Amino acid sequence: MRETETAASFAIFLTKKRNLPEVTPDELLLGCLRAISHFGIVQFGPVFLDLEEHGVDWLMAPDKGGPRVAYSQEVVGILDHAARVARADGSAAMRIDHLLAAFAREQSGLAGELKRKYGITGAGWRHAAAQLETSRPTQFPPEPKDDRDAVSAARDYLSPEDAAEALGIHVQTVRAYIRSGKLPALRLAGERAIRIRRSDLETVLEPLVPQG
Repeated sequence: MRETETAASFAIFLTKKRNLPEVTPDELLLGCLRAISHFGIVQFGPVFLDLEEHGVDWLMAPDKGGPRVAYSQEVVGILDHAARVARADGSAAMRIDHLLAAFAREQSGLAGELKRKYGITGAGWRHAAAQLETSRPTQFPPEPKDDRDAVSAARDYLSPEDAAEALGIHVQTVRAYIRSGKLPALRLAGERAIRIRRSDLETVLEPLVPQG
């Protein structure tokens, strides 16, 4: 489950537990903090928050039982603002840092209480949200199909077989290019093995000129 979904689920759970008819910004904020907590402790910028001090049993998993509850108009406004934050951040989906950043302008309720207690400004709140690990997830390249692919991708010198695979052609075509001098190649000293510079692969490519 994504952290935003975890936050919303826990916010609804808290609302039912408190016998409230609607999810308020306080429950949503606690849900967000619960989603990024570790053993009930949240590091938000330079501040460490203990969820237990705010009546949150971080060991309890949310359940889906009980009456249905709706979001209050205040929560709807925060969610709309978080969606705008996500769009401004170039994200296709709302993340937990976007949702927390939307609380930066809140001056009442739990958000306002935390800001006053710890001396957090609106800019400081947004900065803390931006520092979350979820803010800029690391982009990993696609995993290679096998170890040979990983080694080949990292090498500057390729075997004829690797060169053929890189170009998407048969290895005998590569060997024909080498024999004709169209593709520069090198031979290992004292060996029959042939190696091709990766940068030289472009020598067998030419622009496609449209007909007519």
